[in-house]
Amino acid sequence: MSLRHRVPVTVLLAALSAGSASAQAQKPPAEAPNAVSPVLILPPTSPPRLVSSYPAQDQVVAPGVLILKVAFDQQMSPTAWNYAPAAGAEPLDCVKTPRRLADQKTFVLLCRVQAGRTYGVTLNAERAGGFSNLGDNPAQTAILTFKVGAEAPVTTLRRAMTAAGLKDDETPVQDAPPMTMATGASR
Repeated sequence: MSLRHRVPVTVLLAALSAGSASAQAQKPPAEAPNAVSPVLILPPTSPPRLVSSYPAQDQVVAPGVLILKVAFDQQMSPTAWNYAPAAGAEPLDCVKTPRRLADQKTFVLLCRVQAGRTYGVTLNAERAGGFSNLGDNPAQTAILTFKVGAEAPVTTLRRAMTAAGLKDDETPVQDAPPMTMATGASR
């Protein structure tokens, strides 16, 4: 090798060091943070239990308008529920969908019952897809039966709410949201 091509080691180290410093000084621009959707992780829970109902088991109630009220021991999902007729009893004549109240543990369902009959309902006859807590743990299956007497019928929602122990804001029927005109609709 000729002397012309020899570079002193100190010069090489200085050149490498300067190149490394300039590479560090020219970092790529910082990336914007990624959007992350929130995640809710709930600890394992025990299955919810039915703690109270109206009518209560074997209670005798007036015929006419009835609000079935069931309360669980845990906060419940507003969209998970199922109920079916109980074996050996009359099936309830009710609206399809129960309403979960503000306490998040109680559901109410508007029904009609006739005098002299025994009605029965099975809550979570099929546990999958039935009443469940916020952790998607379904409630235990529960059967409720009650009798209807022959006294004067309940004919108003207000009287049915009073019988079930409900407040004014706990009606089983919610108003639909007001309709709005679509943008650009013709008049």
